[in-house]
Amino acid sequence: MTFIKHDAVETFGADTLEILLENEVQNNLLVSFILREADKSSWLFAAVKDGAGSVVLTAAWTGLPYNIVLYETGNTPNDGAIKLLAGELKALGVAFPGVLAEQGLAKRFAEVWADGYRVNFSMNIMRLDAVSDHKKAPGSARLMCEEDLFYTPYWEYIFRYDCHVETYDIPTCAEHCKSMLGSAFIWEDGHPVSMAASERKTQNGAGIGFVYTPPQYRGRGYAASNVACLSRDLLERGHKFCFLVADAANPTSCGIYRKIGYQDLCVYDDIKF
Repeated sequence: MTFIKHDAVETFGADTLEILLENEVQNNLLVSFILREADKSSWLFAAVKDGAGSVVLTAAWTGLPYNIVLYETGNTPNDGAIKLLAGELKALGVAFPGVLAEQGLAKRFAEVWADGYRVNFSMNIMRLDAVSDHKKAPGSARLMCEEDLFYTPYWEYIFRYDCHVETYDIPTCAEHCKSMLGSAFIWEDGHPVSMAASERKTQNGAGIGFVYTPPQYRGRGYAASNVACLSRDLLERGHKFCFLVADAANPTSCGIYRKIGYQDLCVYDDIKF
């Protein structure tokens, strides 16, 4: 087997994109790394190839504070490729805080890479091809507008804390909410009660995230109706499917998404060393 460190995202994409698209939803993060417009000069892109020259393990790291993201081609375990990748990355002197991957792969890499590790959280990767019939909540959805920026940064701040993702200060959340104008939906029932946004895109799909309902409004179906409306809008815009990530330890949120048509594909583990 051979380790390849790509100096440019273009060569990395040429080597791996077709393989990643075979499981496009599972690999939505890796695919977005290739397609996203951003300065990627400091990012790390690598792959391991077998003796026939086929990619068997794909890796990408966008730098601190993020984890390295991995994918085994076809989800076929390859411990030899993992050991080779870990050895070559250690020789390069890289130091990422953890790994994000399908849970079996994540744990096998962690066992090779670190003396100790912990599972930070687990996530259901889910896909929707058509919105199912469901009981609509009171109210209706609308696009987020500038008038919503006086409260949505606080919603995002709490969302990040609750979901164990990177936390931002309120000014940074405010700037991010500004970037979601025109892509986020607010559910109103007399006043705003829930939000959801679409940001990450893959070649054929659109991702939904930042689904948040303040505690006092939960249990009324607002989030389900809002996500259903946003998903339907994205499909009508030409995306072949929608996808999202749900806390695997939260059966309530996972159940909500299943009711509107989302199906479980795999479980990802966020592991810290």
